[in-house]
Amino acid sequence: MRILMGAQNCGFGPASVLVAVSRLLPGHERVFVGDGIAAEFARRNATAFDGVHELTDPYGNGAALLDRLLENSDQVVSVMDADLVLRSVAAARPVVLVDCLFGFWQHHRHSPGRIHELCATLPRTSFTAVRHHLAGLSPHERILAAHLLADHNVVQNFPGVSRRMAEFTGAGAGGAMHLSGPLVDLEGLREARGDEPSVGGPDYDLLINTGGFKNFLLDFEANNDYLQLIDRWIPDLLADWPRFRRVLICGGAYAGHRGGTHRMSGRRIDRRFLPQRALLPQVARTPHSLIAPGLSVLNEATLLGRLPLGLHEQHYAHTYTIRNLADTLFGRLAARFADVLPGHALPEDDYAGTAALVSIAGRILKDDDLYARFRSALNERLEQYLFLTPEQRRGGVAELRRLLDGPPASSVIASILTAAA
Repeated sequence: MRILMGAQNCGFGPASVLVAVSRLLPGHERVFVGDGIAAEFARRNATAFDGVHELTDPYGNGAALLDRLLENSDQVVSVMDADLVLRSVAAARPVVLVDCLFGFWQHHRHSPGRIHELCATLPRTSFTAVRHHLAGLSPHERILAAHLLADHNVVQNFPGVSRRMAEFTGAGAGGAMHLSGPLVDLEGLREARGDEPSVGGPDYDLLINTGGFKNFLLDFEANNDYLQLIDRWIPDLLADWPRFRRVLICGGAYAGHRGGTHRMSGRRIDRRFLPQRALLPQVARTPHSLIAPGLSVLNEATLLGRLPLGLHEQHYAHTYTIRNLADTLFGRLAARFADVLPGHALPEDDYAGTAALVSIAGRILKDDDLYARFRSALNERLEQYLFLTPEQRRGGVAELRRLLDGPPASSVIASILTAAA
């Protein structure tokens, strides 16, 4: 079976899930198509696919290539890329929509009933006609519409997800809804667990994972106050915590000029954009880690038996993650910009909330008093995290595993494709 695969161009979360799903399907021809940060991640993890096509102009010159790929595909798998689902519907190709943030999508403009009504009257003559018909929907509502139109929906477990699945089924979702456990690279995790550290111990004392970072607003060279804040903080981290002598900072931003090796007072800092299967062994063997609080990286860490410390929110979806895990040890320990600006109201909207977080990071970066408060508050979080007992860490990992567990993704997806074949 020839499977066309794509992921939402928004950070590394969707693309990393797509890579994990693709690795679960070695018996099929797996072809990636996409643009932006998703394509960057696919290229860096090209062994997960049999072909990688990067679109520089998905709605212009790239559309013809995408149409040809759809025409020559037997099945489509989309990770939160609503447009790929809509194109598949217009091309009469069966499509599976995989979603690791199903409970996150909001419908401020239109009720679920109205979205269902629009989907029920959808013209399927062309992608242009489909886009025009759904033009009034917000980006979040388009993903909800894609769920109603997909043949199958694979939804990663998270607090509140089962309730929304029931609501969708009750609202007349056309495709089947399937609950899944963590959508991660299980084979890569097994290899990482079995990978022996070097004779001298782990390569690093601390791993800092800032994720893909790029999305609809954030970029490595624009609206990047968060990255600049991390850059400002690293020397102070080393000054405040002499125990960290070897630090690995990884993420999409470190493929460019921010990458490389730097030495400070006898300590080494490596900044890298690592392929996923090169990163997982470092997660497994590094004793302490700080992460941008995305669900994929959190699932990977806990399945490797590691409890990370959540860094401050880069975008609104991180706020959603931390809120819904607030009763866990991970959620209680996670750093928040509210530590620095208590009572600061965050707009309850993806774009506006993300823009507010960019503004907050910029204020802290430029204001020495706010930065001092940021540094002090993060040190408090770090102290609590570093002095957890092994038993407390194991307990924190176990409660996350219980909360995020579900049917194995491999069996869920394999059953869908077996039935389709």
